[in-house]
Amino acid sequence: MSKRLSYILLLLLPLTLWAQPEDYYWEIAGSNPSESMPCGGGDIGMNVWTEDGDIVMYVCRSGSFDENNTLLKAGRLRLHVGDNQERHTYSQTLHLSDGTMALSCSTHTVILWVDVWKPVVHVEVNAKKAVLAQMTYESWRDHDHPVGRQEAQQCSYKWTAPKDLMTHADTIVRSKDYIEFYHQNPSATIFDYCVQQQGLKTEASHLYNPLKNLIFGGRLRGMTTKALRHHHFQLTLANVQGNYDAWLKELDSTERSVHLKADRQVSSRWWADFWQRSWIRCGGEAAELSRNYTLFRYMLGCNAHSAWPTKFNGGLFTFDPRYVDTQSDFTPDYRRWGGGTHTAQNQRLVYWPLLVSGDYDLLLPQFDFYLRLLPTAETRSRVYWGHRGACFTEQMENFGLPNPAEYGSKRPDGFDPGLEYNAWLEYEWDTVLEFCQMILLSKTYGGIDISKYLPLVKSCLQFFDEHYRYLARLRGRKDLDGNGQLIIYPGSACETYKMAYNPSSTIAALRTVAETYMNVVDTTGMMVFLRRIPPIPHRIVDGKEMIAPAVAWERVNNEESPQLYPVFPWRLYGVGRDSIEIARNTYLYDPDVVRFRSSKGWKQDNIWAAYLGLTEDAAQLTAEKLKNGPYRFPAFWGPGFDWSPDHNWGGTGMIGLQSMLLQEVDGEIIILPAWPKTWDVSFKLHASGGRTVEVEYRNGEVKKLKIEN
Repeated sequence: MSKRLSYILLLLLPLTLWAQPEDYYWEIAGSNPSESMPCGGGDIGMNVWTEDGDIVMYVCRSGSFDENNTLLKAGRLRLHVGDNQERHTYSQTLHLSDGTMALSCSTHTVILWVDVWKPVVHVEVNAKKAVLAQMTYESWRDHDHPVGRQEAQQCSYKWTAPKDLMTHADTIVRSKDYIEFYHQNPSATIFDYCVQQQGLKTEASHLYNPLKNLIFGGRLRGMTTKALRHHHFQLTLANVQGNYDAWLKELDSTERSVHLKADRQVSSRWWADFWQRSWIRCGGEAAELSRNYTLFRYMLGCNAHSAWPTKFNGGLFTFDPRYVDTQSDFTPDYRRWGGGTHTAQNQRLVYWPLLVSGDYDLLLPQFDFYLRLLPTAETRSRVYWGHRGACFTEQMENFGLPNPAEYGSKRPDGFDPGLEYNAWLEYEWDTVLEFCQMILLSKTYGGIDISKYLPLVKSCLQFFDEHYRYLARLRGRKDLDGNGQLIIYPGSACETYKMAYNPSSTIAALRTVAETYMNVVDTTGMMVFLRRIPPIPHRIVDGKEMIAPAVAWERVNNEESPQLYPVFPWRLYGVGRDSIEIARNTYLYDPDVVRFRSSKGWKQDNIWAAYLGLTEDAAQLTAEKLKNGPYRFPAFWGPGFDWSPDHNWGGTGMIGLQSMLLQEVDGEIIILPAWPKTWDVSFKLHASGGRTVEVEYRNGEVKKLKIEN
């Protein structure tokens, strides 16, 4: 069903403020890493489970990249309460309302929580009578570890790893009062390898390098030999580029800043506010969907204050890889598709839902990631092609250069040095425009000051204008076609339609970002560029008009459907627009779209169905997305095409559910555009203009509605 609501609609009675989310509870705690429950905050994530009566937890902090660009965990903590013979059976509860976790047995309760503003983990033991409590630190990096070719998927070398590749040992210092541990990167890292490989050695001194001399680790305190009713253990972490003294200064400063009671109150308040921003609560057969939506959103909230984006391939919550793939019996640091490598098509799906959920602060790590890399992207354009604009590749390292394995180690002589020698990734550099659009929309949705990001947006658009005119001049005398428009060739419609001429996904991206820029920032500055953008290509298949992947292409290389990108993310076709039948024809009858349809991993069919008002498909595919995953914690999905927990699986589920409930066309709100009449729901979501929309829908009727600025 669909109900159109103008933004000037008179408000009905306000909804009662939705209560904080329900606790997530296990009567018996998980017994191995694959049965772990997540807990975190700030930029730290923990996987928590039990073994033989002990409480065990992996700790991972965002940004802990080693010299090979593996995202290393801080280590494993093990808590034993009681004498050596005692074994406890714990229940396990994730208190979403305040971000804490409780593990309880008949004699005591253990509370875990992470400070959302400081890199500090707290473990509190509260017993009915005095007990011994011992916390130990365990590391699999107490020696140099050879990394084989298959295991090298965890780092940036991937299948091009040198034979002597090592994960080098951490330094671990144990005393009676504390345990201190850290990993120190050398000055030369995989960054230097990439710079040399990609012909940028003369530019190296002014390229962003986050790996050089990076030192990260922490200190565990609270060890005691006394039996007490109350124990407190504190793990403090620090990441610094510099030497040990600089790292130690940062670590000591954080320790001195800790005020246990006040810090817990501040962290609890942050989580309480987080849950009041937005919610979705479904009843009946759809209850599982909203529950898992909420659990996944919690996981994203655990990286809210990071300097680094949440990784699509597990975020902060990966666990021993043998539980994901029995052939991958590697260390807990392993994840497929790398730790410092960012694949933009996947990353975007983690971040799109945060606009509608109102989690604008969670968007900033991804925005800042691109902003830091802007000079490197502009350097690539200048050095390789002699023009302006920022060239961001699809699979990119955290220092802004293409992944070295995907760039190609066996490149033909004379091959364009700015291009990846890769059948999937060649000429694919338009995904950054989705992040540009998110930046612009974060102002229209949340009033975020985006002034520092505007040079990034302009430079990304400028790249396409200058580069494709540059390529046209290499082929002939004119740099525009007969209509005075860009010739986007060779292009790439995602990784699928390769060597494409005027791909629809790229054209829709350029047009939408330029128009949004004009509306949000400058009413006239993009007019000349807009006139140079060619129209989105259509085609006729079996007598039905539909969006074409491109005007022409040489081959199909993957199983994406970029001909539906004009529907989402670019929203040029769909519910409330005159062109909806053309887009529906594309969804229903394009043979590739039908063949590729799935709810697995990063597949977006559920989102497209919602934006096209195809309620039955949207409900079925989104239900498949958000149903319980294959592991004990229901929001640990995957591995899909990537790894577990699959965060772009969760992201597409979030987007699909949101877009079934709420859409906009030119500022006009549409509620329940693809919502089954038999599903009850209450929700609060965000819209442009700083508006929030609250709805209660029961028994096929809207019972309450509130729209406010």
